[in-house]
Amino acid sequence: MPIIVSKIWTSLFSLGRANAITIFPFILLRSEKLRHDRVLINHERIHLAQALELLIVPFYLFYLLEFGVRLLQYRDFQRAYRNISFEREAFFWEHDLSYLGRRKRWNFRRYLVKKAY
Repeated sequence: MPIIVSKIWTSLFSLGRANAITIFPFILLRSEKLRHDRVLINHERIHLAQALELLIVPFYLFYLLEFGVRLLQYRDFQRAYRNISFEREAFFWEHDLSYLGRRKRWNFRRYLVKKAY
């Protein structure tokens, strides 16, 4: 999992809203100090696992589609983002640094109907 520190690329891909973003196979960070944030890196590694399960391109298509649906549903950018199933799983497990070692395949599906925020 290559980590790239780039404020420009992170801002570009996240519309200026995120400190980190996963663009398979890379984790892009806004600043060097975030490289040591184990919780943030774990969150992004969960996204890498999700992307692999869906063979990468379908992951991003599904992510954007679900974001669009959530944006129509909540009419609020932050709330829509936090309720994407992939984000729900990643936020729920980001503090458990051993989660990826025991994560079940396709686990993000459990978060499709659960409301987070």
